[in-house]
Amino acid sequence: MRGARPEIALERAIESDGAIRRGDRIAVACSGGPDSVALAAALHALSKPMDLQLVLAHVNHATRSSAWQDECVVLRLAATFGLPCETTTLAGGARDEAALREARYAALSESARKHGCTVVATAHHAEDQSETVLLALFRGTGPDGVAGMRLRRPLAPGVELARPLLRVAGSRLTEYCQARGLPYAVDPTNADASLRRNALREALEALRPVFPGLDAAVARAAAIAQDEREGSRRAALRRSVRERLAGERDLRDVDFEHVEAAVRALERGASGSFHMKAGVRLEIERGAIARVVADS
Repeated sequence: MRGARPEIALERAIESDGAIRRGDRIAVACSGGPDSVALAAALHALSKPMDLQLVLAHVNHATRSSAWQDECVVLRLAATFGLPCETTTLAGGARDEAALREARYAALSESARKHGCTVVATAHHAEDQSETVLLALFRGTGPDGVAGMRLRRPLAPGVELARPLLRVAGSRLTEYCQARGLPYAVDPTNADASLRRNALREALEALRPVFPGLDAAVARAAAIAQDEREGSRRAALRRSVRERLAGERDLRDVDFEHVEAAVRALERGASGSFHMKAGVRLEIERGAIARVVADS
């Protein structure tokens, strides 16, 4: 995502990850923050090439007096792009995070149905996925919690929830807004360390310089858990590669990305030679594992 054209990289990432599909009618959940503003702008840029129809959907949680500023950002964004905008204000009153999330998704689903949309798109990104998985682990979760957030899942009757930014770092979304000169609001409650997610976010920020691959590693673990839970073809292919390697050599030094490159070749029915680790190659012929070769 770094470089002179971060906007192009983000748009290509959304186009290729599969959460958004050609012809989707999408209600874009837009809070007015940099993440959702970047998502709305990127989807607007992709609307013609992917034949997307978009509506901006804003939910005011009515939990702080400055929320009207967020709504102004969303309305300005809708006017800039010439998109319809649906705003909903939740009933006031004390609510915990889970209750607010449930009310927000209900409001977004209703906005989607009102405008004939079958998808609600949210701007959850890579750091959000790390937080979700770790919070689940701290609660003592099973395989479902380790799988984290899915790229796409049912949300309500006739409406699916899509998260096209789960493999994108949050900093890249702010860069996108800045590169395109887009306005965005900053939610002051993100600094409230009394909220569990914010406290974890602060701890992870301290860990990232020591473990620079933290979010990518958590994302990989979540993706593997999702594939295994769903019994996907990719999960079966991944096991076949690792089992074949385990029968020949120690797996400890085999990089995940090398395994995934071989899995993608098997999915495509391709042929080729794939480096697994020093001195070990996996030969694939027409979408099938042919042999493991140990170089002398």
